[in-house]
Amino acid sequence: MLFDREALKQIIRQKESWTRDELERLLAKSPPRLSRFSTISDKEIPPLCTPADLGDFDHDARLGLPGRYPYTRGVQPSMYRGRLWTMRQFAGFGTPEDTNKRYRYLLGQGQTGLSVAFHYPTLMGYDSDHPRSRGEVGKCGVAVDSLRDMEVIFDGIPLDKVTTSMTINGPAGILLAMYIAVAEKQGVRPDQIGGTIQNDILKEYIAQKSWIFPPRPSMRIITDILAYCTERVPRWNTISISGYHIREAGSTAAQELAFTLADGIGYVQAGVEAGLDVDAFAPRLSYFFNAHSDFFEEIAKYRAARRMWARFMRERFHAKDEASWKLRFHSQTAGCSLTAQQPLNNVVRTALQALSAVLGGTQSLHTNSLDETLALPTEESVTVALRTQQIIAEESGVPNNIDPLGGSYFVEWLTDQLEAEAQRYIDKIDELGGIIRAIELGFPQKEIGDAAYHYQLQLEKREKVVVGVNKYVMKEERPIPTLKIEEEVERRQVAALQEVKRKRDAAAVQRHLARIEAAARGSGNLMAEFVEAVKVYCTQGEIIQTLKGVFGEHKDPGML
Repeated sequence: MLFDREALKQIIRQKESWTRDELERLLAKSPPRLSRFSTISDKEIPPLCTPADLGDFDHDARLGLPGRYPYTRGVQPSMYRGRLWTMRQFAGFGTPEDTNKRYRYLLGQGQTGLSVAFHYPTLMGYDSDHPRSRGEVGKCGVAVDSLRDMEVIFDGIPLDKVTTSMTINGPAGILLAMYIAVAEKQGVRPDQIGGTIQNDILKEYIAQKSWIFPPRPSMRIITDILAYCTERVPRWNTISISGYHIREAGSTAAQELAFTLADGIGYVQAGVEAGLDVDAFAPRLSYFFNAHSDFFEEIAKYRAARRMWARFMRERFHAKDEASWKLRFHSQTAGCSLTAQQPLNNVVRTALQALSAVLGGTQSLHTNSLDETLALPTEESVTVALRTQQIIAEESGVPNNIDPLGGSYFVEWLTDQLEAEAQRYIDKIDELGGIIRAIELGFPQKEIGDAAYHYQLQLEKREKVVVGVNKYVMKEERPIPTLKIEEEVERRQVAALQEVKRKRDAAAVQRHLARIEAAARGSGNLMAEFVEAVKVYCTQGEIIQTLKGVFGEHKDPGML
């Protein structure tokens, strides 16, 4: 215990007298500004926390030291005193040429990692010349159809010197295969490249909805990627288990924590059932969390996530390697918190959210640009977003102490509260038969929908405030410049794709697509086939269409 029982009794008596003699007397004269204080997730907040609120607080079991189990205080002993987090701005738009230019600019401005935003047709497995891609090419990210596009995106960028994150799920293995092929063309071996593919298909069924195949064949593809990368691409994070999109869909902080960790449990279980050694692949799993607006709730969420994951890996999966216990995570400031009204306010929102991620111990961070609720960011706005991180890193002094909030009575109380609530959700998911069965039954989807509706009602009643939207509204606002993707982008991209198809070896393409189909129907490793197929310029749309012929397509049970 942090405090002996007699000391706790004395603290309780002091708090009772303070409440009676100071607080209640003041409130009788001057009522509180709100009838109820709660987090953005609507968890009620006490007026003051003391050691008594922590109960029998076991320092070693619940807090510990940085770099030591249960990692509540961070996964590295020195945290940012040793190395700052990776500053990884999410970027990608228009053609591959446009995106290459933006990457070179960001690296020149001090960005330390790359992150690829793909346009929606790529996310859904369609090439740019597919009828369903019309009007969408290059609009929400960069168009990638074949190896040619990946070659252009990373032209002049040494892939053994940067790490790259790719926000891609259904076609994740195919895009990673293209990245491996580009690296090899640069003379960089697969074991020399580092980065992350999101590859988190479970959260697609729960929240983001950009799925392709049904859950069970999707999990088979993922275990093939785990097996391939464990052997041949050991520095690559094979899944970025994403709570970000769960939160963007309207979940509470505790739901984000619970459903994201439940997805992680599902992936580890799938890997183990596929015959993989947990300590061979678990160290390369990473997480991706939302940095939302409630400052302390977010910090507590990250601390609880590390502690819970360490316990699950050690006690549930009996992992022996400490690297398997450590939850490493990327964070991105909350896109859903950005407002079209008074968009300059988004700079302040992003700065506070980024600060919470840093104080929570993130390994990598993306800061949203002020104009992203209106369009893809301009060069000026993305520079401000990057400078926000750099000011926190270089001017705030926050990275100088390893865990400045560790031991805060309020932070530790809130961490315990979030952990307990998340654990109740995970217990329920276990009762339902695991996360895949829970998704099939619609359990996490319904919980998130209910939470989103509850928050919307609070906004409409002004029980929660969004500045510039339901309070401090301005009748007239000055428009800001935004990035516009011209229709010419689609014409150029489709022409480039047709040129690739004209020049490639058509017989080799058909031969490799047939090999992919055979592997899908059998037990061959699909990731290995993807790597060879993209080298002969099979397009990602062609590979996806081949897999659809075997696996079918997912239909949401909640959709008519």
